Order: sequence, then C-alpha cells, then structure tokens
Amino acid sequence: MSTPLMPSSPKPVSKIWRPGLTHLPVLTPGRRLFRRILKLLCRVVVFACTRMTITGLENYPRYTPALVVINHLGDPDAVLLLAALPDFPEMIGKIELRDIPVLRLLAGLIGVIWVHRGQPDRGAISAVLEAFRHGRKTIIAPEGRESVSGALEVGADGAAFLALKSGVLVVPVTMTGSEFRRIENNLKKMRRTPVTIRVGQPFVLSLNGRRQDTLQEGTRIIMESLARQLPPEYRGVYA
Repeated sequence: MSTPLMPSSPKPVSKIWRPGLTHLPVLTPGRRLFRRILKLLCRVVVFACTRMTITGLENYPRYTPALVVINHLGDPDAVLLLAALPDFPEMIGKIELRDIPVLRLLAGLIGVIWVHRGQPDRGAISAVLEAFRHGRKTIIAPEGRESVSGALEVGADGAAFLALKSGVLVVPVTMTGSEFRRIENNLKKMRRTPVTIRVGQPFVLSLNGRRQDTLQEGTRIIMESLARQLPPEYRGVYA
C-alpha cells in the first residue's frame, strides 16, 4: 500500500444542509428536449470560443451505465464536456450553487444531483446508484472541487466508493486548457483557446481487502488513470 498523499489545502465542507433537494432528476419529455437544446448551445459556444481537440472518443461507452471521472479545472469544464460527449450524463453540483438564482433555474430545467461536500451524503450516493440502475452515466470530479493549482489534487474516496458499490465502468476523461482565466484572457484578444479532451480506456474497480484500504487503493487507481492522460504540469500530486 502506498503512503497516503497529503492535500495542499483543506477540502471544502458545505455549510448548507438540504438533503430533501438531493434526488435523481426525472427525465420528463420537457427535460429531455431542454437537454438537447442545451447540448447544441454548448457546441456553438465551444466552437466560437475554443479550438477543441478530442481524442479517444471511441473508448466512450454508448449504451451502458458508467462513472465518468474528470479533472476539474474550472467552470468551462461542464460546457466542454456537454459539447464533446455523445450523450448527456447526469451532473453533480454543489448545493451552494442552488442559491444563485440563474443557476437554480438552469439546474431545475436540466436536472442536477445536488451534493453536500465534505461529509457523507447518502442522498447523493443513492441518486447516483439509482442513475446506474436506470442505465445512465454520471460525471464526477474525484478531487471534490475545482483544482486550486490547476493540477491534480489528492482525490477523495467518493468516486471509488461509487465504482466499487455499483460495479459500473469507470471512464477517465481529462481536460487541458479549460481554465476560465485562460479562456477569458484569450477572448479579450479575440482568440480561440486551444483545449483538449481525452477519453481514456474504461475499467472496472474490483478490489479485495479492508474497506478503508480498498477505498484508498481505488482512489489511487482512479487518480492515476487521470494523471497518465495529462501532461506533466497537470499531474500535480500524482506526478
């Protein structure tokens, strides 16, 4: 067993606790339509603002449930992923975003799984597992937040728990160049920002041993799968 890595700064903990708001979104006809429209809009925005390169899309499972794990560089990540991926995976959002009126409205239209960070959130876990049972995919950032440094931080055990509990495929998807400040600065100069998205080879976590050791090992495997797809300057503590 490798020595546990120490985080560079404490992970955020939600001060808001509203478990009644956490559930799997129902895919009503209206919500399905809005998701299609939003996906199209994301593609238009990404084309206008970036020069996106996608590799490994053949690795993305089309018709099976999966846990899509990502490195999280900034707010543009969600737009890039919706533009790049062939479907519309369920998205997990921190509960604090619901207090922003525009985001609350948008989240209500597309459907979001709200999560309370820094503590076990049984409602969010149940919602993701239910999504898998319905054949849906879910995107999660194993670091538990947007990276402070822009490189990989120590992963939390949530993604590994979901992967081990469900047995679904884990699909590592990495992004480079999607930092908000970089895109914003280029837009001021009327330039499109080069960004890359890489879809890695899916795998299944299947480990034996003590629960805590298994979660730590699963987290290490997930985070190193992301690190292998990233340039050295993005690998952070997994360099």
